[in-house]
Amino acid sequence: MFFLVYFLAETPAEVQNTAIETAPRIIDEFLKGGPVMWPLLGLSVLTLATALERGWFWIRLVSQEDRIVNDVLDAARYDMGKAAEIAEYARYLAIGRFLLAPLKLRHPTPETFRLAMEAAADKEFVKMRKGDKLFETVVAVAPLLGLLGTVTGLIRTFDNLNVGAGGSAEEATKAAGGIGEALITTAAGMIVAIVALLVFRLMVTLQSQQMDYFAQVGSELELIYRQFWHDPNQNTRSMALPASKPSNHPSSFSVDD
Repeated sequence: MFFLVYFLAETPAEVQNTAIETAPRIIDEFLKGGPVMWPLLGLSVLTLATALERGWFWIRLVSQEDRIVNDVLDAARYDMGKAAEIAEYARYLAIGRFLLAPLKLRHPTPETFRLAMEAAADKEFVKMRKGDKLFETVVAVAPLLGLLGTVTGLIRTFDNLNVGAGGSAEEATKAAGGIGEALITTAAGMIVAIVALLVFRLMVTLQSQQMDYFAQVGSELELIYRQFWHDPNQNTRSMALPASKPSNHPSSFSVDD
């Protein structure tokens, strides 16, 4: 609240007046769009909220994952426990949980090591796709709502037209309002769909890049484990058959002297 009061106090009077005059105009234009504008408003709020949440998720991940990966890989060459501690510290990020999955195992085989990474990667990729269905829905539904508003606006227009009977100025105003409703809802639906589509395509691009990055990092970590820490003899089981126990039953055959 203090910052808001300070901002208003430091803002020039002309800017304040412009902002005060602009807000009612936006509200008026919104109301002119008719009832279809309300679901479009809901979709826009959901799109904006999801975009901000996903943006914060990706900003944190992309800005810190290189440093975490380098620290874990460097530590894994001389101390797997230290590498696991670094990954544990970074488990609030997807890359930290991905690296921690195989490092917390005790003397795993290379196959088990790889399976742990693959399972963790699958879980993280599912979390990365959070919000995709919402964006896809908004991209599909928003233009249809805009088209619906166009149809309802045109219906209002034709209902208020009195062709050949010399309509009054009031009827002409109502007809113009119907045309305005048709145009406003169409524009609003297209804007919401375009914004959702841009955000969705950005998310898909980032997800694709992360899949390649996870595969690269996982291969490097597995190579380090195989090269420095895996002992083939440790997990090798003896293939010799167990010695047969002496039978307690007397032999069925005897050899006479």
